[in-house]
Amino acid sequence: MNIESLNIPSGDLKKILSAANGDAALLYLYLRSGGDGRDAREALGLEESRYGVAEAVLRQLGLWPEEKPAVLMPGERPRYTEQDILAAMDTDASFRSLYGEVQRLLGRSLNTEELKILLGFVRYLGLPAEVISVLVCYCKERARRRGSLRNPSLRTIEKEAYAWAEAGIDTVEAAAAFIQTQNQRESKLGRLAAILQIRGRSLTAAETRYAQSWLDMNFDQEALTMAYERTCLNTGGLNWNYMNKILLRWHEAGLHTGAQVRTGDARKDAPTERRLDPEEQAAIARMLREG
Repeated sequence: MNIESLNIPSGDLKKILSAANGDAALLYLYLRSGGDGRDAREALGLEESRYGVAEAVLRQLGLWPEEKPAVLMPGERPRYTEQDILAAMDTDASFRSLYGEVQRLLGRSLNTEELKILLGFVRYLGLPAEVISVLVCYCKERARRRGSLRNPSLRTIEKEAYAWAEAGIDTVEAAAAFIQTQNQRESKLGRLAAILQIRGRSLTAAETRYAQSWLDMNFDQEALTMAYERTCLNTGGLNWNYMNKILLRWHEAGLHTGAQVRTGDARKDAPTERRLDPEEQAAIARMLREG
């Protein structure tokens, strides 16, 4: 490993710090310094479960050194028949158990079309039964946080299943790391929504893009509050585009905390001094000599 020439991009550093996982940070440094991922667990002395979580965190952050998997599309899945379902129920004890568990989690019976979707999770996407159970729980909790009183449909869960398969989330450890990252993201977005006086509803897709970009720039809550207050004073309310321009200007100036913004304002408002050119200095000297 070449520690002396180790160079960590600022974007990677922010991602690692936001994950708040020491094992993931250690694994990242090991890989970044030239270590072989196949030897990482033994070299770092990590237990298998801890290593699995650390690897999953890096995958979720996009910091794992590998090529992205091919994009899977729901329309490409095989067309399963009722005979396929019956055969799976008769010969695959794991699928029978999964079928019962998903019905229990959703609180209702699954129809034939839904069973075809569930079979696709297993056979086409290659997701283990325990990961699918975690997936269903995650989708249920996400629906609850968004104010829905109903459990999600299998079609809704299917969209998330394809996203997990594309991201390589195929172990319980990887699923746990993903959910932790998403919960942290949702928590930060919730605090930002409170700053913006948005209550009783979820952010729209466009609003979420704005909000997430500000969080990715690493502004603290005080700086975001200051930007919101200035937006309201100048526009009469929340104007996303106007506030975005304020924050982009601060970001370009390296101002990401309330203290840094106040310091930047003080420097901007301070009177500037201009050095006199030689002719002006000579003129002043003559005036002084002549009284």
